[in-house]
Amino acid sequence: MADVRGLTPDVRSAMLPGMIAKPRVAIVGAGNFGSALALALRRAGYAIEAVIARARDESLSRASLSGESMKKARKLARQVGARASSDLSTASAELIWFCVPDSAISGVAKLLANKIEWKGRVALHSSGALTSDELAVLRSLGAAVASVHPLMTFVRGSRPSLAGVPFAVEGDAAAVRLARRVVENVGGHAYSIRQKDKAAYHAWGTFASPLFTALLATTEQVAVLAGVSRKAARRRMIPILQQTLANYAALGAAGGFSGPIVRGDVDTVKRHLHVLRGAPVVREVYVALAGSALRYLPAKSKAGLERALRSPSSGQPGRSPRRSRATKG
Repeated sequence: MADVRGLTPDVRSAMLPGMIAKPRVAIVGAGNFGSALALALRRAGYAIEAVIARARDESLSRASLSGESMKKARKLARQVGARASSDLSTASAELIWFCVPDSAISGVAKLLANKIEWKGRVALHSSGALTSDELAVLRSLGAAVASVHPLMTFVRGSRPSLAGVPFAVEGDAAAVRLARRVVENVGGHAYSIRQKDKAAYHAWGTFASPLFTALLATTEQVAVLAGVSRKAARRRMIPILQQTLANYAALGAAGGFSGPIVRGDVDTVKRHLHVLRGAPVVREVYVALAGSALRYLPAKSKAGLERALRSPSSGQPGRSPRRSRATKG
């Protein structure tokens, strides 16, 4: 059992086993992650007391309960048996979880700082790039604070399960202990991260999902060059994408790597570069990724491949520039 000496009664009670270890929760923000989190917490037996949303005037006051944010809050509140509000002052929740955009965390914390007594409460935010210090104003008022970020993508129209999802956690000891227990309860896996590593951690996550999605969008553009519509390309790519991820999961990057680079097929790479002349942005992506493959993955004929990637020539593979011009004439 965690050492609970020196903690305030509310935080101490949150660390005890059984139902008493599940504090009442207020969710600040009803966006994609906030909604997925609230539903997961509810399924795990947590009482969601309130879903707090911005009012239309963005002040988080009681002046206006309308606007898109409040509509989302009301819908989510109905799903988890909570009340929707733009006011935290009547909340008795022991755990306040900020699920707002990174740029808003510090400001919203300051707006809510004088709404309730923070001593004995735990405040969490879920930014991947920012540290728990974004909640420093609440820490100064007696709250234990932490950042708790899931390595998962959350988009409109999709509610992924949190089961099996890794969560990077850092912050005050009491908040971290509670966060780890909450993550375990929703089926996730918590691990510690140093504050100084958060920016690199978030860059890693950005490569894993948003930039991977950007690569898929770029891939659709290549399909268009091959006479395939983007819609059809997305459908036809699913099997190879699924198998690629399965290979990566089972065999790692090196074992799951296939294609002309691992074979050292310089002429095929030259043909690719030739046909991509009409899509310079796509060609740049190809060259960058092929260069990365040569650096981090197994490949034959590396010297020849490197020369092909560096060459600005757009001549057909296997032909000299002079012969190509003569053919055109």
